[in-house]
Amino acid sequence: MTTAREWVAGARLRTLPAAAAPVLVGTGAAAQLDEANLGRAALALGVALALQVGVNYANDYSDGIRGTDVDRVGPLRLTASGAASPRAVRAAAFLSFAVAGLLGLALVVVTSQWFLLAVGAFAIAAAWTYTGGRSPYGYRGLGEVGVFVFFGLVAVLGTTWTQALELPWTAWVGAVAVGLLACALLMVNNLRDVPTDALVGKRTLAVRLGEYKARRVYAALVLVPVALGAVCVFAAPWALLVLPLFAPAGILAGVVLLGARGRALVPVLAGTGMLELGFGVLLGLGLAI
Repeated sequence: MTTAREWVAGARLRTLPAAAAPVLVGTGAAAQLDEANLGRAALALGVALALQVGVNYANDYSDGIRGTDVDRVGPLRLTASGAASPRAVRAAAFLSFAVAGLLGLALVVVTSQWFLLAVGAFAIAAAWTYTGGRSPYGYRGLGEVGVFVFFGLVAVLGTTWTQALELPWTAWVGAVAVGLLACALLMVNNLRDVPTDALVGKRTLAVRLGEYKARRVYAALVLVPVALGAVCVFAAPWALLVLPLFAPAGILAGVVLLGARGRALVPVLAGTGMLELGFGVLLGLGLAI
């Protein structure tokens, strides 16, 4: 029987900052307009967290039944390890998506922004088809595109829109920055798995680029967002709060550029998640002050 600890490990909590950061930035942009609504922000956060957990379980299930998770470094794979049945992992993914859908519906009802139902449906479909279905786009090097769109643009702009019903340019800049950091999280995860992914035919962007280029792309993905956040100083002087993040971003980039691989990239994955969370907190606060 699968233990609670194994289910928590399968949820991959280190990836949850990718869900929280866009809500923090989006709410900060709404606060800049004096339109922040903590109740709606909480609903948006619930949607984002449930969707992220659903993605993680869905990937565990789909990769597991395809046999691409048999020999991996990193967190426990429930399906591939046999810790949980494929049916149970799939059910956990669907349950998480259902929670995200219900919270999203509540947010739509309180805001009367009914077009967001279609956005939510697309987000859930993208979450499942990243590694699921007959032709998963994550296996064709398009995972970063999906992450940038849904965990960057949609998440930040959707959060701001449901509170302010308008989108200031700072929300757009913040959305691009958060999207790039989310891509960095995926890039370092896939960089760690390049050897095994290449063997099983999983052509992630890291595999397509090769380790040399993928490492340099990762470095750009963690450094450029900090610069973008600082650009918001022209509308919100306290956006300069993000500048100290150049230090941890530079350290993470340096570790990857120096050739860390395998288990040595696991702390980098955690650090990238914390960098994204820190960015969300500091830019969100900087915009709100």
